[in-house]
Amino acid sequence: MEGESIYEADSGDGLGADIISTVEFNHTGELLATGDKGGRVVIFQREPESKNEPYNQGEYNVYSTFQSHEPEFDYLKSLEIEEKINKIKWLPQQNAAHSLLSTNDKTIKLWKITERDKRPEGYNLKDEEGKLKDLSTVTSLQVPVLKPMDLMVEVTPRRIFANGHTYHVNSISVNSDCETYMSADDLRINLWHLAITDRSFNIVDIKPANMEDLTEVITASEFHPHHCNLFVYSSSKGSLRLCDMRASALCDKHSKLYEEPEDPSNRSFFSEIISSVSDVKFSHSGRYMLTRDYLTVKVWDLNMETKPVETYQVHDYLRSKLCSLYENDCIFDKFECAWNGSDSVIMTGAYNNFFRMFDRNTKRDVTLEASRESSKPRAILKPRRVCVGGKRRKDDISVDSLDFTKKILHTAWHPTENIIAIAATNNLYIFQDKVNSEMH
Repeated sequence: MEGESIYEADSGDGLGADIISTVEFNHTGELLATGDKGGRVVIFQREPESKNEPYNQGEYNVYSTFQSHEPEFDYLKSLEIEEKINKIKWLPQQNAAHSLLSTNDKTIKLWKITERDKRPEGYNLKDEEGKLKDLSTVTSLQVPVLKPMDLMVEVTPRRIFANGHTYHVNSISVNSDCETYMSADDLRINLWHLAITDRSFNIVDIKPANMEDLTEVITASEFHPHHCNLFVYSSSKGSLRLCDMRASALCDKHSKLYEEPEDPSNRSFFSEIISSVSDVKFSHSGRYMLTRDYLTVKVWDLNMETKPVETYQVHDYLRSKLCSLYENDCIFDKFECAWNGSDSVIMTGAYNNFFRMFDRNTKRDVTLEASRESSKPRAILKPRRVCVGGKRRKDDISVDSLDFTKKILHTAWHPTENIIAIAATNNLYIFQDKVNSEMH
């Protein structure tokens, strides 16, 4: 992997509003969107390949920036609703315009992104400034013409889906039918039609009659990439539930439950916290599911419910540090995970601005660092190692000197190429593999 580019967000308010909270490539990988704590969405566009400068191919530059959400106040509950963008999802492109969904804790918005590089001139009834002419002065008719102008990117809100959630929205997912999408909060999942804003259908509701009986919450959910009737949601107890919307309108009874029995020898006070699933992603093929909990990433086969087919340790050296991670609240960090385009490599973040990659075929894994040095153009990413004690090699880093304030929670992989986007606090790093395989 080589360093490609770095973009630093700075809102100038010093309040952490520029901390990136979500990263998402569109279906072609030509556009990349990020959302931040300040409610802004920044869209990057990939530069076309140039014969004169072949090295510049793959550079992503800012295409458009807009304010998606503003802070609100719920007067009924006396609660502030922050503007932070929790998730962004691109809709499959239907025409020249692009569309995306963005959500904060409560409100989902559909945005349309269009380009204009021509403007009409020569109106009959308007002057150059757009004011209406005196009709008595119009003596002849002319055909207006389109004149070229500087490219303008226009972002317009098309729909606002409000009042669908009592609790905080943690995920949105667009259905493969391209007509519906779902949104999930801690206790419920709703199904929306992209054209209808005033109603949604509740398809999962795990809220108990008495809130004191609450034992788990929904942490993430996603539609199957090919079957529009299937979706999965994960829970804070470490289980996955696959639901089929053909079976019933309310999918409280799952079709399949994926759960790994706990190893009694590893049982501790922190067992339930670290088993909570923070992210679930279907593979592009639709055959597997990838989940991330605090210490591991797991690959599940849809046909096998009893245990995952693969388990990878992300940072097992932290198992002895769980007490201090609980005290500083890091144990509740929600890391995301991602597949590469061919489902052969998986990626997830860690602390100290490290991120991990696991090759499913060779079983090799690597730890890489997103830093200023590695993001210089064509800088080669060097593998990093964390040592737990004993002898230390020259470039190794001790587990005691890891910086837990630098964490990579949000990552995205280009849908077809070896290009990855890594969000590290308020920096977005984009790395590209110029050779062939990212594991070399």
